[in-house]
Amino acid sequence: MSGHSKWSTIKRKKGATDAKRGKIFTKLIKEITVAARFGGGDVDANPRLRTAIANAKAENMPKDNIERAIKKGTGELEGFTYEEVIYEGYGPGGAAVLVESVTDNKNRTVADVRHIFSKCGGNLGEAGCVGWMFEKKGYLVFEKDDVDEETLMEIALEAGADDVRDEETTFEVITAPRDFDGVQKAFDEKSLKYVVAEITMVPQSTVKLEGKEAEQMMRLMEGLEDSDDVQKVYSNFDISDTTLEAFGET
Repeated sequence: MSGHSKWSTIKRKKGATDAKRGKIFTKLIKEITVAARFGGGDVDANPRLRTAIANAKAENMPKDNIERAIKKGTGELEGFTYEEVIYEGYGPGGAAVLVESVTDNKNRTVADVRHIFSKCGGNLGEAGCVGWMFEKKGYLVFEKDDVDEETLMEIALEAGADDVRDEETTFEVITAPRDFDGVQKAFDEKSLKYVVAEITMVPQSTVKLEGKEAEQMMRLMEGLEDSDDVQKVYSNFDISDTTLEAFGET
């Protein structure tokens, strides 16, 4: 989980900056709309929608915005017709990069994504070139200062989690996608506070990057996530904590 875990940490540190750019609400609204479109507007029957709404509430999105996004997804209100498109490519040093986008104009999005890859020392590849390197998993992160390890382990394993990993400052709980909802609910019922809860793509192996390549990789990740049409970016890079911390301060 090295690349994903570390990038998640950087994103949390830079969250205030991202919020000022006005990007977060746009991405959350798209995710709610698409989740409702493909899974219906019933929160109890649509885990993806439930997660999207929870993320929106965590960012203090107004209830009216959430309800409008759901209605646009179910067709009760007019709106853009969004498509989900996955792009695959390679970053500096050969690191694999998987990009999930939601767009109303695929030509615009692919041109934007290709430009960002090129500008940051990477290249956009063909469909399937790196997707096989990742596995879909449920993923929750807890700050060590916020939870008791023994309690966390007990709840996670009883709820059906696959693994609990001890990182430097956090605990990571890994689940099968089908078990994610139940594990998250188990933590909610016990009022255990997590800082990340999502279905993600976990790399099966990592690529160590240093120096210029590491800095370019961080710029690539930031550039892609700053794109209006990009929802999530995954990579298998491994970069030192020192480099990551320095980038997080810029």
